Amino acid sequence: MKQHAIVIIGGGPAGLAAAISAAEQGEKDILILERDRELGGILNQCIHNGFGLHTFQEELTGPEYAARYIEKVERMGIPYLTDTMVLDLSSEKVVTAVSPTEGIFQIQAQAVILAMGCRERPRGALNLPGYRPAGIYTAGTAQRLVNVEGRMPGREVVILGSGDIGLIMARRMTLEGAKVKVVAELMPYSGGLKRNIVQCLEDFGIPLKLSHTVVAIHGKERLTGVTLAQVDHDGRPVPRTEEEYSCDTLLLSVGLIPENELSKNAGVALSSATSGPVVDESFQTSVNGIFACGNVLHVHDLVDFVSEEAANAGRRAAEYVRETSGESSEKRMKCGESRKDLPESQAACEEWTAKMPEKEVSGILDILPGDGVRYTVPSVLHLAQMGETLKIRFRVRKEYKNSCVTVHAGDRQLFRRRKQIFVPGEMEEAVIRREDLNAALPADTITIRIEEV
Repeated sequence: MKQHAIVIIGGGPAGLAAAISAAEQGEKDILILERDRELGGILNQCIHNGFGLHTFQEELTGPEYAARYIEKVERMGIPYLTDTMVLDLSSEKVVTAVSPTEGIFQIQAQAVILAMGCRERPRGALNLPGYRPAGIYTAGTAQRLVNVEGRMPGREVVILGSGDIGLIMARRMTLEGAKVKVVAELMPYSGGLKRNIVQCLEDFGIPLKLSHTVVAIHGKERLTGVTLAQVDHDGRPVPRTEEEYSCDTLLLSVGLIPENELSKNAGVALSSATSGPVVDESFQTSVNGIFACGNVLHVHDLVDFVSEEAANAGRRAAEYVRETSGESSEKRMKCGESRKDLPESQAACEEWTAKMPEKEVSGILDILPGDGVRYTVPSVLHLAQMGETLKIRFRVRKEYKNSCVTVHAGDRQLFRRRKQIFVPGEMEEAVIRREDLNAALPADTITIRIEEV
């Protein structure tokens, strides 16, 4: 069995950023495993611009953004295997993979970083009535056909779902000469970024029908049309609101699902809200030494945020390897009921103990989604591992106007920010400071909520 300090599963934007960050921490024994023919992941088919505004302060296409990370990986000499499919991951961090050149092989890793990305919900998850004619694609499949393989799926298009990929493909199909007749969205709000609604639909005169869905598919061999209907607040079609559209192509942009079969095999605890792993402030999962970042953790709207989180995961994984290798053994200890073998400094534990003399120190706080918040990342905070600040990312459950996001530890408010509008399609963040959290002790939970003004 081969051995590596850090194995990164996935060579997309998350895996590349994690590998670079770990290498910058001094870790030399890193291996990236990528199932595609080349590194870069989904960015290779995202030829539109809008990437890199946060990371590089300039506007790049997906392939350009990926190329900058790939170039750095190669310049730093970080090894990678492409055309390599990971078949299994055990809780002992044994990776089983297969490739045309290596056959089936296993790797014993000290730390594993999950960076497998996400997949699209297919038609089978939607219970759409009708035959199964040719002409029905997920938006991502259509994007690959057009941008990578140079093939047009069809000429008359209806798009179901207003996620970012669906909005971008509405513009792309229009630019390639197709007629996009309508974008239908089940929810009363769009699932995509506001800028994509403007640039991809409004600028091209493509109608967006909110609270609408497909209730019938027409055609047996090839799609000939669909019927849309308005839905009520429970998502049920409203009688006598049906509209028929002739089309030869239906694109589905109805949500993304983190790719977590390997996570399940390893015994990683998954969130019911995101379907991704539950992680702490170090992006470590419930299994010691297994970290997660990128869209396998939760679906992001900007790749810049993926790179930022992945860099933190890579840095923490490198620290974990050093500590479990004995280089920092003098710093390893337990503080109250902290997670087994979690490295924590004695000085930090004593600091927290001094502030909470009347209560046994657990060293762990749960980060909970309160009113209006669907989920938070991270979900757990180990006090002794916290830096001067902690960034918490979250999504709201519905559209809120003229509201505030607040963060409380016990009865003490740690953060408050007012915003004109919160929408589920845009990821939000709140930053809490360690000194504010100190003043809130004793507390065992941190709660994020939306408060309407």
